[in-house]
Amino acid sequence: MFKQRKSVKDVEEGNELRPKFNHEGLIPVVTTDFVTNKLLMHAYMNEEALKLTITKKEAYYYSRTRKCLWHKGSTSGFVQKVEQILIDDDQDCIWLKVKVDGNASCHVGYNSCFYREIKLENGNTKLIFTEKEKIFDPDEVYGDSPNPTIL
Repeated sequence: MFKQRKSVKDVEEGNELRPKFNHEGLIPVVTTDFVTNKLLMHAYMNEEALKLTITKKEAYYYSRTRKCLWHKGSTSGFVQKVEQILIDDDQDCIWLKVKVDGNASCHVGYNSCFYREIKLENGNTKLIFTEKEKIFDPDEVYGDSPNPTIL
């Protein structure tokens, strides 16, 4: 499915997919809502995840925390239906535009993983919530599944 990267011209100007995965075999992905363009999340894909995303039209990622393939929504039900897949100029970053079943993309319960804004007030940084309500209760949805956030 993926062609070998032979020349800069092929990568930047060609019409064949030649993704560049990093030394860990991963490529970064940003995911936005297809209708609103709101940034929902950032993640990574390995080759298998990218192939599945292209062929199945649903978002698959590689979880660096769990070290495994991850079909977004397989546990929560908030499946990301892929409407458009874009790749940047040097083919080392993916942009997914999706419609989400259930309107939530964050494991914390919010619509977007980017639910806080960084503000500087009186020389101190603060996080201000941009989303006021959770869409779901993570404890009810995920139960005793391990939290993917690592300290």
